[in-house]
Amino acid sequence: MSDIKPIKKLLVANRGEIAIRVFRACHEMGIKTVAIYSEQDQQQMHRLKADESYMVGKGMDPVAAYLNIPEIIQIALDNNVDAIHPGYGFLSERGDFAQACADAGVTMIGPTPEVITRMGDKVLARQAADEAKVRCVPGTPDPVQNFGVAKEFADKHGYPVIFKAAFGGGGRGMRKVTRPQDLEEAFNRATSEAKSAFGDGSLFMEKFIERPRHIEVQLLGDKYGNVVHLYERDCSVQRRFQKVIEVAPAPNLSSEIRDHMTRDAVRLAKHVGYENAGTVEFLLDEDSTYYFIEVNARLQVEHTVTEEITDIDIVHAQIRVAEGKSLGEIGIAQHNIFPYGSAIQCRMTCEDPTKNFQPDTGKITVFRTAEGMGIRLDSASAYPGAVISPYYDSLLVKLIAHANNHERACAKMLRALREFRVKGIKTNEPFLVNVLRHPKFLAGVLDTNFIDENKRLFKFEKAENRAQKLLYYMADVVVNGPSTPLITKIPPAKIIPTVPHVHEVAKLSGWRDILTEQGPEAFAKAIRAHKGLLLTDTTMRDAHQSLLSTRIRTYDLKRIAPFVAQELDGLLSLENWGGATFDVCLRFLHECPWERLETLRELCPNIPFQMLLRGANAVGYTTYPDNVVYKFCEQAVKSGMDIFRIFDSLNYIPNMVIGMNAVRKAGGVVEATVAYSGDVSDPSMTKYDLTYYMDLVDQLVAAGTHILGIKDMAGVLKPQAARILIGSIRQKYPDLPIHVHCHDTAGTGVASMLAAAEAGADIVDCAVDSMSGMTSQPSMGAIISSLERTPLDTGLSLAPVAKYSAYWEQARQLYGPFECTATLKSGNSDIFMSQIPGGQYTNMHFQACSLGLSDQFEEVKRMYSVADNLLGGLIKVTPSSKVVGDLAQFMVQNKLSAKDVQEKAAELSFPHSVIKFMQGYIGQPYGGFPEPLRTKILKGLPPVEGRPGEDMPPLDFAKLKEELTTQWGDIITDQDTLSAALYPDVFRDYKEFRREFGPVDKLDTRTFLVGPDIADEIEIQIEKGKILHIKLLAQGHVTSQGNREVFFELHGQLSSVAVKDKEALKVIHVHPKYHKNHIGSVGAPMPGEIVEIRVKEGDRVEKGQPLVVLSAMKMEMVVAAPCTGTVRNIVIEERMKLEGDDLLMDIKPDEPQNQPQ
Repeated sequence: MSDIKPIKKLLVANRGEIAIRVFRACHEMGIKTVAIYSEQDQQQMHRLKADESYMVGKGMDPVAAYLNIPEIIQIALDNNVDAIHPGYGFLSERGDFAQACADAGVTMIGPTPEVITRMGDKVLARQAADEAKVRCVPGTPDPVQNFGVAKEFADKHGYPVIFKAAFGGGGRGMRKVTRPQDLEEAFNRATSEAKSAFGDGSLFMEKFIERPRHIEVQLLGDKYGNVVHLYERDCSVQRRFQKVIEVAPAPNLSSEIRDHMTRDAVRLAKHVGYENAGTVEFLLDEDSTYYFIEVNARLQVEHTVTEEITDIDIVHAQIRVAEGKSLGEIGIAQHNIFPYGSAIQCRMTCEDPTKNFQPDTGKITVFRTAEGMGIRLDSASAYPGAVISPYYDSLLVKLIAHANNHERACAKMLRALREFRVKGIKTNEPFLVNVLRHPKFLAGVLDTNFIDENKRLFKFEKAENRAQKLLYYMADVVVNGPSTPLITKIPPAKIIPTVPHVHEVAKLSGWRDILTEQGPEAFAKAIRAHKGLLLTDTTMRDAHQSLLSTRIRTYDLKRIAPFVAQELDGLLSLENWGGATFDVCLRFLHECPWERLETLRELCPNIPFQMLLRGANAVGYTTYPDNVVYKFCEQAVKSGMDIFRIFDSLNYIPNMVIGMNAVRKAGGVVEATVAYSGDVSDPSMTKYDLTYYMDLVDQLVAAGTHILGIKDMAGVLKPQAARILIGSIRQKYPDLPIHVHCHDTAGTGVASMLAAAEAGADIVDCAVDSMSGMTSQPSMGAIISSLERTPLDTGLSLAPVAKYSAYWEQARQLYGPFECTATLKSGNSDIFMSQIPGGQYTNMHFQACSLGLSDQFEEVKRMYSVADNLLGGLIKVTPSSKVVGDLAQFMVQNKLSAKDVQEKAAELSFPHSVIKFMQGYIGQPYGGFPEPLRTKILKGLPPVEGRPGEDMPPLDFAKLKEELTTQWGDIITDQDTLSAALYPDVFRDYKEFRREFGPVDKLDTRTFLVGPDIADEIEIQIEKGKILHIKLLAQGHVTSQGNREVFFELHGQLSSVAVKDKEALKVIHVHPKYHKNHIGSVGAPMPGEIVEIRVKEGDRVEKGQPLVVLSAMKMEMVVAAPCTGTVRNIVIEERMKLEGDDLLMDIKPDEPQNQPQ
């Protein structure tokens, strides 16, 4: 056969993976290659894989550039191109393109122009099938010219019907319609999509066959009338009429049907004079009747699986046939073609399956592929740093698995999918995994309804994506500064605190053994029977109130916990939870307080844990329904808490009794606590005298406390006062364990604790030496040393205390940004006059210094006493102390005297905390509210009589948990539900933060606070056996969109993260984002281009009404109204390009909607 024209140089009129697939075949065959690329594709890999590359369609739309026939032909002529391969999509089924090639003397790799025109036109192809005696689905004989014709066909044949693009495939321009009212919208959308994808919006219609299998036969023909089939593929796994997974050969297809179907396909091809590669597609119904639907006169996306089972390179064959060789000359004959094994192709796409497969765009930051026997990858733009644009098809990579049967091919594919790691963009990988694991797919029982009918395919295992989220967090801190507000200018030290060595022991023992084995009552008796003084270590919660103590992270607590459990097992308890640390964990440290408690319990099983419980306020600052307090205590005990120090900021017994009853019911140790103010050793201080305190003790004993606590928040319990108060209690209640807590603000803490012990106290609080003194608790080492070889000897050794102290001395340097000694250099005995609690003293002193008002701190302290007197002289513990402090600051700022406040109270706008106190929301103060000041401040607001939470209805925990599950889509635990009940806004912010930044509690403290420095190498253990190795390399310049790229090494591989530079955004205009929590805020569901806006400002819209048509990756989506209302403002224009979540418009709802919280 002499009519052979060797191809020496070939141009691919396409892009992406199919262009590279053809280039690879050409390189193997010694053929030079030419790529074309649009302006938007200048960085795409396909142009780099060719010997030459040329831009096409400069200034044109991205898709139109690849449809520019005259320019493509001219590029071919200018560069001595012999042949053009059209790939699939774009011009591959355009007869006019094939004719233009022929007219220019350039070989087109594909059928003749006449055959492409005939087979590419779905209507003409049906006519050819009829002529060849191949059964067809009922359909329109000609393209549907208008909606009227479409309606007439649907009325005649009934629903469902389907629109198909007359000049293309791939699901573009295809719409199934099941209801008459949807017909016109589907017609318009299909027409628009077909025109955008193929340059021609012509459609035809067919009766839709229910539950068919989609089977296609691969053909090869030559110029001499020879046609062979390469067996069939099953393409039934589809969504939106686009193939997702293809299998060859079709599973569970009888040999009889296979023979008939392949014979019909070959007969049709011969009838029309088909040459080169093509596919004949059929629908196989439930009765095993098959119908011809179309011919794809081109190479198919899924040709790969046929190549795998037949070992025939279809692209090689295409080129050789186009040169003029016969099938026989290239070694292809029907009797030599046999299918071997089974092959599966998965199309991994840039789509988010959790958001209805919305296309995703952006930069790929991590890309790790699968490899191994039987795995093939065909891709183009899949590599770290690749930018996925919204202009083209969402296909990222084709993943092909081949094995000797379908089941083993599924196993290989599933393994390969799990090996993949793609970060920076969303992919459909979780969905593909679900399909591959489904029993029906594994059994090969497939039809086109498979995806729609198996909703479990859309239940995805949550992808934690922890490494990438942590990179994003570190990048954000590097670019925008700390996520946790830093208070001082002292940076965290570059130090890793040394953990003292711990010798392993067979079993840890301690005071908790008595509690767990014998219960709270026996535990209390054992305390009382103990001869020496017992200590509670507050280092893990209360040391240096309130900044430093609340900012200590679990990361540093759990490192030292095993040492404490073994070497300090003689401690009565560890105060490590509750009070202000609960909400600060969520609010500033972005970690779960419940996880902290459970982690420490696991590491320290032998020492009882102690927490601070604010009576009816639990660990909050407001009043809750009683069942919230009960539920909280129940969960706290389950999570590992033992002793509950229960107090009320006003010593209001009814509030305390709620907490006491809740703890007792939960099985915890009740330590009802008297908050101490005043001075019982001073006869002139008559309000809070010994009689007052003894009366409180009587009530708490009567209420059933296991231990009595004395809580001196300000550090004003003088040694003599301790002897009087503790001595009196001990004399009246010889069997009652007494536990004393104080702050060392005045420097008298050790003396007072020793005096209390000598007077009969069983337990005193202290902090390890390096964390003690001033507004913290007295020194542990000092108390131990003072009592050595005395009847009150603690039994604890100084040696482990010194090691414990050394650890915290180093760790404290990490918390320089919260270091109280930045401004507070020593204790101060004037605390006996102001009686400011330790934590509040620290905060107020720092605030004064940071504002340059350190010289006015004396005035602030003086005014604190004035404010306290105005309020009637309160017991001062959070939140009552805050009321006094807020009033004092209000008076200083407004230069008000006590007389001014009393005379002008009706005119002044007091702090919110003062008003709530006067209403009675934190309880009833001893001696009542100050009148007439209370009446003046309330200005008619109703007062609360009695216990504030007494009349509150119970919280519905089941309903709250259901709402949280709906809102977050995560597994919501009982602990989460409690956190949300106590701090709804704080919990929401915590969840949003963790969703965005991941498990930041795994970061070391310095990295968490200020991020890494350039070249810092960091190890992050995210779970047992999984350690991330990260190195910060650099950060880039600010882009026009306000982004700054930050570069890391992750396990030695380059990884980058784009972060919005908040400072840059102040001067750069960026399109606004929609508000997720506002029901009327309408956002772009995916990146793309605005095709049509169907409303204008002021229009009334109904919920579900179409508002905007958005196009991305050649797919159009209608954005509907989320509510009924009036369009307020539209911030988009047609042809505007948007990112996902960009604001489209705002709608004012007709009536208040239930907003997500």
